[in-house]
Amino acid sequence: MILGPVQGVDCVVYVFFLIPQLLWQIDFSLLLLVLIKVIPFLVFRLPHQLLKERYFTRKQSQSPFTRNASIFQDVVVRCVRYAFANIPARVGRVFFCKWVSYPFFRFRLLRHGYLRCPMYYKEIIQPGFRGLWIVDNPDTEPDIIIYYCHGGGFSMGSSHFYMEFLMTWVTRLKESGFQNPAVFALEYTLVPDAQWPTQLNETRAGYTFLHETFGNGSAAKICVSGDSAGATLILSMLLQPGTVEQNQRAQRWHRPGLAILLSPWTHLVSDLNQNTPSDYLNKDSLELYAKQYAGDAALTDGVVSPGMSTTRWKQVSPPNGYRIVYGAEEVFSPGIQETIQRMENNGAMVKAHRRETGIHAWPVVNLFLGNTREDRLQGLDIMTEFIMSSSLASSVSADTRTRSCLATPLHVRMPSD
Repeated sequence: MILGPVQGVDCVVYVFFLIPQLLWQIDFSLLLLVLIKVIPFLVFRLPHQLLKERYFTRKQSQSPFTRNASIFQDVVVRCVRYAFANIPARVGRVFFCKWVSYPFFRFRLLRHGYLRCPMYYKEIIQPGFRGLWIVDNPDTEPDIIIYYCHGGGFSMGSSHFYMEFLMTWVTRLKESGFQNPAVFALEYTLVPDAQWPTQLNETRAGYTFLHETFGNGSAAKICVSGDSAGATLILSMLLQPGTVEQNQRAQRWHRPGLAILLSPWTHLVSDLNQNTPSDYLNKDSLELYAKQYAGDAALTDGVVSPGMSTTRWKQVSPPNGYRIVYGAEEVFSPGIQETIQRMENNGAMVKAHRRETGIHAWPVVNLFLGNTREDRLQGLDIMTEFIMSSSLASSVSADTRTRSCLATPLHVRMPSD
């Protein structure tokens, strides 16, 4: 299932689903205050910014993202940048909640000719965690499982917002030779409804459920993944110290086969995080979210803020190591590069793909906003090829794996290059 790019009609329908939820979930006085601030931006600042940079600024002086973006992409990213810096998270979270994201996804399916979703999915609610289970065939044991944690600064986001992205990934995995790929997307509790370590405990509980339910006590066919704050939770889960006995058991039975991280928020509060002309994230907002999530631990704890850790990377590494996809233009780029260096210095196996004009979580952004099929699927194909070149693809025939590699050539840069 690979749908077409988001178009104008999709945006109109998305707003149609969004407005009632804003009115239902947000106090009217706060909503009115936000609206008073947003209207001048939409009417005056946004058109002025677009005209000035796109048409009255020399190409070489434009931001790298603007130089390569369509007008539609540019408008969307500028709006998201404004919202991230100026709209309270309790309002922003409504934009990504289930009751907006899910009907929008169903509309997207209908617009592309699907009366029913072509892939099986259901919500799983267990003591200690909940999430969304997506699988090609629910009656057959999956031969690979993606355990995915969504981003959103710990304060926004939902697994339902990522349904199209994750189902497209499942589709690419099946096209690459897997018989029955599956995804479990964790629905962790958002801040301020709960703070650290609630989210970590939920992440561990979801992962334990997967390897005990589908792995017969082993996690070799599980690939842990996530973007932004979700990738941080994955790293925190891997780094979480325990007793010697627990660590030995984790190394033998519980370590996932592979970790694929998209734009991980490695340093929650750090001068390494710097605003860029291209990215839509904002350093000040990020620091606020980080402190709401973990308080002072966001400044000092190497599990809460994994980029601060200098040890244990090799000890807790999945057998196939770490794979990191990020953009050179994103706020987190310096922190990600430092974390990669620390992983390597500790002896861990890590490969990274850095997109030179890429912004934060660009594989997710590109799927919705990319102009061509190749551009929209580039990030997912990189992630799929990381899996195909690992032991997780052992069930896929050698001939199929070879065809997959030839069909999706990658330019993967080793961090030490």
